[in-house]
Amino acid sequence: MPRKPEYDRDALIAQARDVFWRQGWAGTSLKDLERELKLNPGSFYAAFGSKDALYALALERYTQDGIARLSALADDLGPKAALMAQPKRVIEDALAPTKACMLAKTFAELQAKDHDLAQKAAANLSQMMACFANLFRRAQTAGEIGPEHDPDRLATRYQSDLLGLRLSAERSDVDARAIAVDIAADIDRL
Repeated sequence: MPRKPEYDRDALIAQARDVFWRQGWAGTSLKDLERELKLNPGSFYAAFGSKDALYALALERYTQDGIARLSALADDLGPKAALMAQPKRVIEDALAPTKACMLAKTFAELQAKDHDLAQKAAANLSQMMACFANLFRRAQTAGEIGPEHDPDRLATRYQSDLLGLRLSAERSDVDARAIAVDIAADIDRL
């Protein structure tokens, strides 16, 4: 009978997500992962199969965690207020290993190499955009946003604004908080 692993797989995926998020795909070696996750090579391969397989799980975890946090915020504040609060939250998240979006970083790093993980990142970006569009639709249904606005177009612009904001937050010469305030104000005017 095989031994039960002595580790929490979900916790390891979250830990690997943070390493990949901070260092990127190419910047993270198997030795980095083994050291950070405190796994020997055999245990690493038994748990995840490969670096790419673990990276795909980390991307999925990043996406699902983001959707869950935003959905919970919308449940607490309402859809429009959540969309307005999100820009400030993403740049002030003290637990994030970096401010830039892991999905955007992955897509930018790997799409020129036609790597499968670039397509995975693009698909996850689409999931996030669908979440945003759903919140814009809910805000319309609640009468918080006028019916003349296209929720899908709003979601596309919103995602673009957040991605730019996250990148700006990495720079010391840009006032990312002011940009976050402007994004929220634009939503408030809808």
